[in-house]
Amino acid sequence: MSQAAAIDQQRVTDTQNAEAWRDPWSLPLESLDPARAILFKENVHEEYFRRLRQEDPVHYTAESEFGAYWSITKYNDIVAVDSNHKIFSSHKNIVVGDAPDEFYSPMFIAQDPPIHDVQRRAAQPAVAPTQLADLEALIRQRVCSILDDLPVGVEFNWVDRVSIELTTQMLATLFDFPFEDRHLLPYWSDVATATPSTGRSDVTFEERNKVLQECLNYFGQLWHQRKNEPRKFDFISLLAHDPETKDMLDNPMEFLGNLILLIVGGNDTTRNSISGGVIQLSRAPEQWEKLKANPALVPNMVSEIIRYQTPLAHMRRTALEDIEFQGKQIKKGDRVVMWYISGNRDEEVIDEADKFKVDRENARRHVSFGFGIHRCMGNRVAEMQLRILWEEILNRFERIEVVGEPERVLSNFVLGYTRLPVVLHAK
Repeated sequence: MSQAAAIDQQRVTDTQNAEAWRDPWSLPLESLDPARAILFKENVHEEYFRRLRQEDPVHYTAESEFGAYWSITKYNDIVAVDSNHKIFSSHKNIVVGDAPDEFYSPMFIAQDPPIHDVQRRAAQPAVAPTQLADLEALIRQRVCSILDDLPVGVEFNWVDRVSIELTTQMLATLFDFPFEDRHLLPYWSDVATATPSTGRSDVTFEERNKVLQECLNYFGQLWHQRKNEPRKFDFISLLAHDPETKDMLDNPMEFLGNLILLIVGGNDTTRNSISGGVIQLSRAPEQWEKLKANPALVPNMVSEIIRYQTPLAHMRRTALEDIEFQGKQIKKGDRVVMWYISGNRDEEVIDEADKFKVDRENARRHVSFGFGIHRCMGNRVAEMQLRILWEEILNRFERIEVVGEPERVLSNFVLGYTRLPVVLHAK
């Protein structure tokens, strides 16, 4: 059976057995397949991971639309796998499923040393602490402009007006991308994370490849411009001038892969945490009151938002050799999926993990950014954007009222939203 046919069959099964897949406790343990995107779109995934943490924290799914894979669901086990790149490799893919070989685009997060280290080091200065200090005033100016332009007392979609707009402007800055074309960045990000079974399910691999070729062509022109100009601190200029990466465009698919990585990394994580924070505070009004009474809690709350939202649900590794891990026999070549969304709910490590608490102790102790050599390069940029946003929200609004159910994307990777209807109440 082809992948497309398997996906279609899975959708039929999901429709016919709606109540069955909604309740993982009613299913045989060995049949649990937490990588089904419908679980995340319908927001029923948490019970899957609760059961796995309790009964089978290193779980083998023998059959899925992605093939067989292991699920790592507890915090400390995730740290152990993520920190051991010599046995658990990132090479070629970091998500549970594989794209067809003809659409493979190498990127440094899906590489092992030395390639990973060289390419990451070339791009890193764009988000170095000295650069962030220079960016803070610009981010605050943009946040204020976005918030001041919002309607008060009228329903609108927070995802479009705030989450996407703010992160898109930040991405345009990090790439020194033409500001008038910045809308292309979230579009390319959405298409890049789409497959026929996740994200924009109407996008085939062929259509995805066509759109990303347009992305490659656009950035290719920017590359040639930057290469002939003095070095600056945007991603493209840094890669074009670094001695180790200056010829990257000679391998167009590798250049495209790293573009996708930097665009998605700068877009999806922050964008969906911005929306997630509004949802979380609306569901815990006592936390909103606590925050208003003590705005100094904002930086701590930002970490709690990122933990609770977990904007990227998982990362995958591939075993380079046979290994016994927590009593299970993982074979060379096996897919090993670290479910960050589950590790961030591990009750044995995080007290009252299911609760959102703006004053949580050790709030930054979460797995959303990963561990080891692949820890998120732009984590401080994300935190800074969220911190400034919530500081300015507190200056303007009495509350943000969520007036309808959020609409979630169909994805087992990006935990995101397409719509969040809200009404603002001014101070």
